[in-house]
Amino acid sequence: MRKLSTRRRHPLAGIVVLLLALGVVGGVYSAVRFQPASAAETASQNDVDAGRKLFLVGCASCHGKNASGIETKRGGNYGPSLIGVGAAAVDFQVGTGRMPMAQSAPQAPAKDPEYTAEETKQLAAYIATLGAGPAIPDDEYTDISGKTIEQIREGGEFFRTNCTACHNSVGAGGALPGGKYAPRLDGVSAKHIAEAMMTGPQQMPVFSDDVITPEDKSNIIAYIKQVQNQPNYGGMAGGGLGPVSEGLFTWLIGIGGLLIAAIWIGAHGARVKKK
Repeated sequence: MRKLSTRRRHPLAGIVVLLLALGVVGGVYSAVRFQPASAAETASQNDVDAGRKLFLVGCASCHGKNASGIETKRGGNYGPSLIGVGAAAVDFQVGTGRMPMAQSAPQAPAKDPEYTAEETKQLAAYIATLGAGPAIPDDEYTDISGKTIEQIREGGEFFRTNCTACHNSVGAGGALPGGKYAPRLDGVSAKHIAEAMMTGPQQMPVFSDDVITPEDKSNIIAYIKQVQNQPNYGGMAGGGLGPVSEGLFTWLIGIGGLLIAAIWIGAHGARVKKK
């Protein structure tokens, strides 16, 4: 039977193991360590710095110096918090001219932008650093070139299922309660349509990529653009507002015209002489 070894480890064995472990950790760190900032990353930081300056001048009076929002005395928000809204929300609101608002109203209308495209990019870059949120969509969402008829048809199905209740089946818009409305989608860029779906501006719900995939979002945009560009084979479209407007046109122009003609004939037609 073999005897158990009674030899003890050398006192320096633990130190040697520790040095070997430190060497392994150092090698792994050197392999995965962050590289020095590239020119693009430096430009991005420049955008963040410039965006903060723009924010403090043009936005902080409503949203607060730290973009955490300002509450009114009645408990409502004078300007909501922008922490976590992401770059896409800023690009949409500022890029469409909805922000800054000219005056308080139930809904911010689209208008000519107050900021240039470069300034909008800088503001979006700054807000993006305050919390995780949707980024400005890339070609995966907005590139609709080469879409097949089948993809456009699928986009139309998604649009009719999720969007027509507010925007109408052809994106003509419509009225909503409380003085609000769903805006027309005619002339809206593909990027801004994608941003609206991603961020849910104002009363619009958010359609995350888990709900509607990027491909389906691009199919929806392709359908909207296809409908806007298709000719009106039946004549005047009546604004594309649906059967209500068409019925109104029928009564005013059709039935109204017949009533006017009947009244004119009755007033100027041959009269029966009394005996």
